[in-house]
Amino acid sequence: MFYHVKELQYHAKPERPDPIFARQLQEVLGGQFGEISVALQYMFQGWSVRGNGKYKDLLMDTGAEELAHIEMLATMIARLLDGAPVGDLESAAQDPIVGAILGGMNPQHAIVSGLGALPADSNGNRWTADYIIASGNLLADFRANLNAESQGRLQVARLYAATNDRGVKDMLSWLIARDTMHQNQWIAAICELEEKENVVVPSTFPKELEKQEVSYTLFNLSQGNESAEGRWASGPSMDGLGTFNYVENPVPFAEKPTLNPAPDYIFDTPPAVVAGRDRQIPPHLY
Repeated sequence: MFYHVKELQYHAKPERPDPIFARQLQEVLGGQFGEISVALQYMFQGWSVRGNGKYKDLLMDTGAEELAHIEMLATMIARLLDGAPVGDLESAAQDPIVGAILGGMNPQHAIVSGLGALPADSNGNRWTADYIIASGNLLADFRANLNAESQGRLQVARLYAATNDRGVKDMLSWLIARDTMHQNQWIAAICELEEKENVVVPSTFPKELEKQEVSYTLFNLSQGNESAEGRWASGPSMDGLGTFNYVENPVPFAEKPTLNPAPDYIFDTPPAVVAGRDRQIPPHLY
């Protein structure tokens, strides 16, 4: 069950309208790593946890907070759109300042949403559920959460550097701080699960069913061999079940593949033509 508290979690009031920055702010609302994505990612992960406990509670706590961040950003975007020139645009554009605003703002803020936020990124691409990850494996999901928070914090930090509005900076500073916490909490949860299950997902897959001769091998498949200098190229593996090794000049494990020709009615380019030879047309096709 959910209920809405009318007060915002934190302030969302700019010093002045700025339709261009409103468009930019849409990225951390409705982009791939925006607040809509993480809110629904955490919610669906939490709803899929079979049984209650601290991990489910953590997901629901954080998902609910991200819903609050959606409201903060939507409120800020609406306030940044106050006074946007949406009347006689042709006449308004004769003013160079107004013309610059019209050229940089998202026209859908005027045409579609009525000077409100959109469930979209900074280019107007609609948010999609393809962005969210909820696999049912907590370690895999928490690693995805860590990535989402890392990318989201990076984008908010870039937006912070792109504005001089003290009110906007104040709100972004709050979001950056919360992303700091969320990254730390997911790292803590990941470490805890790794101690319980090991570092490889899924940890319960039978070891004897994988090709163990390549389980801890790094193949040199690019020019140069600098990758051999890393922790991943020698010494004990991170899961403690093997030893890293480095292959300087890897060789194929299988022969060159040859596919059977497709039936004539598929009309693929026949193997003879692919090989550079002339092809006879089957009589039944005349």
